[in-house]
Amino acid sequence: MSVNQQAHAGPPYGQPQPGYQGYQQPAYGGQSLPGVPQSQYGAYNGPMPGYQQPVPPQGSLRAPPTSGAPPPASGASHPSGHLAYSQFEHGDVQNGIPASAAPMQRPPAPQPFLPGSAPTPVSQISTFQQYGPPPGSVQQLRNHMAGMTIGGTAASAPPPAGLGYVSGSFSATGSGLHTPYSASQGPPPASVSEGLPLAQPPFPGHTVSTQRLPTQVPAFTPPPPSTGVAPSSYPPTTGAPRPPAMPGPPLPGQTVPAPPSSQPNHVSSPPPPPPPSTMAGLHPGPPMSGLHGPPPPTHPPQPGYQMQQNGSFGQMRGPQPNYGGAYPGAPNYGSPPGPPPPPKRLDPDSIPSPIQVIEDDRNNRGSEPFVTGVRGQVPPLVTTNFLVKDQGNASPRYIRCTSYNIPCTSDMAKQSQVPLAAVIKPLAALPPEETLPYLVDHGESGPVRCNRCKAYMCPFMQFIEGGRRFQCCFCSCVTEVPPHYFQHLDHTGKRVDYYDRPELSLGSYEFLATVDYCKNNKFPSPPAFIFMIDVSYNAVKSGLVRLICEELKSLLDYLPREGNMEESAIRVGFVTYNKVLHFYNVKSSLAQPQMMVVSDVADMFVPLLDGFLVNVNESRTVIASLLDQIPEMFADTRETETVFAPVIQAGLEALKAAECAGKLFIFHTSLPIAEAPGKLKNRDDRKLINTDKEKTLFQPQTSFYNNLAKDCVAQGCCVDLFLFPNQYLDVATLGVVPYQTGGSIYKYAYFQLETDQYRFLNDLRRDVQKEVGFDAVMRVRTSTGIRATDFFGAFYMSNTTDVEMAGLDCDKTITVEFKHDDKLSEDSGALLQCALLYTSCAGQRRLRIHNLSLNCCTQLADLYRNCETDTLINYLAKYAYRGVLSSPVKTVRDALINQCAQILACYRKNCASPSSAGQLILPECMKLLPVYLNCVLKSDVLQPGPEATTDDRAYIRQLVTSMDVAETNVFFYPRLLPLTKADVDSDSLPAAIRNSEERLSKGDIYLLENGLNIFVWVGVSVQQSLIQNLFGVSSFSQISNALSTLPVLENPFSKKVRSIVDMLQGQRSRYMKLIIVKQEDKLEMLFKHFLVEDKSLSGGASYVDFLCHMHKEIRQLLS
Repeated sequence: MSVNQQAHAGPPYGQPQPGYQGYQQPAYGGQSLPGVPQSQYGAYNGPMPGYQQPVPPQGSLRAPPTSGAPPPASGASHPSGHLAYSQFEHGDVQNGIPASAAPMQRPPAPQPFLPGSAPTPVSQISTFQQYGPPPGSVQQLRNHMAGMTIGGTAASAPPPAGLGYVSGSFSATGSGLHTPYSASQGPPPASVSEGLPLAQPPFPGHTVSTQRLPTQVPAFTPPPPSTGVAPSSYPPTTGAPRPPAMPGPPLPGQTVPAPPSSQPNHVSSPPPPPPPSTMAGLHPGPPMSGLHGPPPPTHPPQPGYQMQQNGSFGQMRGPQPNYGGAYPGAPNYGSPPGPPPPPKRLDPDSIPSPIQVIEDDRNNRGSEPFVTGVRGQVPPLVTTNFLVKDQGNASPRYIRCTSYNIPCTSDMAKQSQVPLAAVIKPLAALPPEETLPYLVDHGESGPVRCNRCKAYMCPFMQFIEGGRRFQCCFCSCVTEVPPHYFQHLDHTGKRVDYYDRPELSLGSYEFLATVDYCKNNKFPSPPAFIFMIDVSYNAVKSGLVRLICEELKSLLDYLPREGNMEESAIRVGFVTYNKVLHFYNVKSSLAQPQMMVVSDVADMFVPLLDGFLVNVNESRTVIASLLDQIPEMFADTRETETVFAPVIQAGLEALKAAECAGKLFIFHTSLPIAEAPGKLKNRDDRKLINTDKEKTLFQPQTSFYNNLAKDCVAQGCCVDLFLFPNQYLDVATLGVVPYQTGGSIYKYAYFQLETDQYRFLNDLRRDVQKEVGFDAVMRVRTSTGIRATDFFGAFYMSNTTDVEMAGLDCDKTITVEFKHDDKLSEDSGALLQCALLYTSCAGQRRLRIHNLSLNCCTQLADLYRNCETDTLINYLAKYAYRGVLSSPVKTVRDALINQCAQILACYRKNCASPSSAGQLILPECMKLLPVYLNCVLKSDVLQPGPEATTDDRAYIRQLVTSMDVAETNVFFYPRLLPLTKADVDSDSLPAAIRNSEERLSKGDIYLLENGLNIFVWVGVSVQQSLIQNLFGVSSFSQISNALSTLPVLENPFSKKVRSIVDMLQGQRSRYMKLIIVKQEDKLEMLFKHFLVEDKSLSGGASYVDFLCHMHKEIRQLLS
């Protein structure tokens, strides 16, 4: 394709970007836009008022450009305002502008992060930092630079640490002098070059798209006008939330915080402690004056902006827990700290944007159905709405993989460090337009299987000898076709009944299991649900007991049932408890329910068999009478203590006696301190955070519950736990049984009837009604060459291959990691077969089969071209969250960073075209790995904020472990929607924006959702009419924080916002808590915790800083 014909879909940078309406953008050459206020930030290299400019001391300095003039153009210069498309192939990405038409397969495209030919508008600027004194003259500086090489003979120079230069971009004479940096010098100044270096395709025929990080040089582009955020005396905040300011420059002796990028929890070995003088922040770098031309006259410098280093914005802070002060080990060399230079930093708009990637995938892949007939196809992203047509491989709704093209050898897999894993959701719910898996009944002979490996018949089995035998695609063993299953082959070798049999033509289907697949060789009874209600003082006083009893009266009519059945086959039973247990006989022949009390909780038994588990319709009046009486019976209780383990034991014994599987719904309020088996003590201790003993907070107090869980799994007794704590109740221990039985935990801290009942009732309704399989066993078979070695999720394993779950519902996933045990071949690829044996809610024993075929590769580029970052993050988060049970959190964090740096370094070394070491190059389909990884590192499990309790962390840890890919995606990188931009006349959502405070305008209302909460953030300057329309009050100050639902008002804006909220609630497996946040209100700190591209209060790096840090790590690995 001719360079000059490049059609480009995206607007040039000087124009407002799609999805960022309302944010004014500067035009190109630094001219300000009409009607836009001048920037509140001072010019790039002009001295800031209040900073005296010291003389540069002698010594080495990381090389800034040696002249104030723009760098010489390597090609023809372009008028500012025009992007040069010269070196970009069709479909390439430059600076996040969407490419015109992406091919179905995502290219492996490296993205060297380098500037475009036209200067990109910058919203914030990061300073650079020097360790030794700088050279005294330009000549000295040049000599200094000429002596440094990267990875060359001068091996003494460690690798540069920051995002840096393109070779040839800066030199006073245009000689193309290459300017590398050594790590001891901190991140290099970012650069702009005219004319982009051409990235050569790494392999013949593989187009490489390059995305470059435009970075800037002082005196080149003025900063943009401020973007709708009120002028304030805070530093620019792409980093942390804005805390109370310390206006003005730092006082003498005060220092500035370091970027998290080189703080100790990001480096593998602890650095030496910094000298006291640098403890609170950085040793400031040299002034920029004298090295550059005069400042552009457009923006007068403004007083009152704190100077911060390297994009580390936000409050001046001392060392954080687990974070040393600033660059640890930066010596002071006896010179007093001089004032820091003005900030200069990466433009957040120039680094990969999750919003842009999601939007591009929607546009490119949302309109066509995803047809699963082709081996190794990468599906659309989980954020894209698409239809699936099953033509031989399981839908991505059932299985998603970290890569769809896996290395042929274990050496290649080790070299890349890309984990090979599948996230499997065997009973996933499908949209109404898609067909549920067909149920195949082979009669008494049961499903046809391979004789040797026992794999089930599937589309990849090869029929031979005229159809009389088949060769197994997993182990190559040849098996006779049973006479009843015989069919002739057509001229292509396919059976003539290929399209009539789901197991020969589809990726997912079910078999009816024969009696051989049942426990004790007899068909199962239908399952039972037992409702077990805590009636201690707290539960009664809060109104919870009455609420549960009222809800159950109607909810029992909605128990799950098989497709066309008149009524559910599930039987129900009821227990209440405090320090003792009360069982109820609700037999249909009784006029009134009967209560039986078991006070010997140490030796639990069920006092009645007949009349405990009943059919809802037959016993309807007795059940209704019981549910009316329970709240009255315990209305005056004074009993505050509860038991817990005996409650589970009682349910287990009842299911054993009834010889059926089932589920216990336990509603529990407090730490079980009453004398009984499984009694717990309060062991909450925040002082353990960041110590080697922190892992004990995630471990159960006692092994009692692990043994109880094992018994429950053996019986098919699944436990769902609803917790209503007012203080610590040890979720890490109470959660063991729900977790190992495949159940769920729901937590409503400080439950209040008026604000929380709606959320609780929605969760309860969905939990009772959703599709669930009982007494389930799952096994994953693979073709020769790889095998399943590791499993993550809510289940129990008694051997190395079988995943056992007392219950498995439509929301639960099991993540499986694979390792090589032999070579694979490119021709045959690799196959997975997930077989789930379970009892349906009608008591039918079934096998659900999912098959998936993957490609295999001998070239690393093919691996990196077919990865799925969302699935990779899902796996990495689960791996890390399991790691905290046995290792210090810091070790887990470092291991995550190291693994991702190795993945990206391997790509850079083996797949990217040769380029300057100053470029950060990311594979096209992994360009969001750094931003998403940073979100995992900043999550409450791995880096708790001050408001995260021990129970919260244990709860989140268990929740994430069985999340699917769509849920982890929105959990770690929440969705942020500008509600004021919503079109009230259309059904569509407003375009999402990036998770950063600098994207918020105080005149707008935003919605943020992460799968557990929905925040509605209201800016202080929102129009009064919008406030009236949405909240029904006349001013900002009258909006109530206590709202748990939006008021129902008859106007288009209210209807639109409520429909958006309902739509989001419908997409999630739990009902999200609605929280109204007013700007500058105390709740705003909680909201800012979810603005994950910013620096977090608990010390987590901003996206920009973390990207610089990852770049440094990659360069260290490459050297």
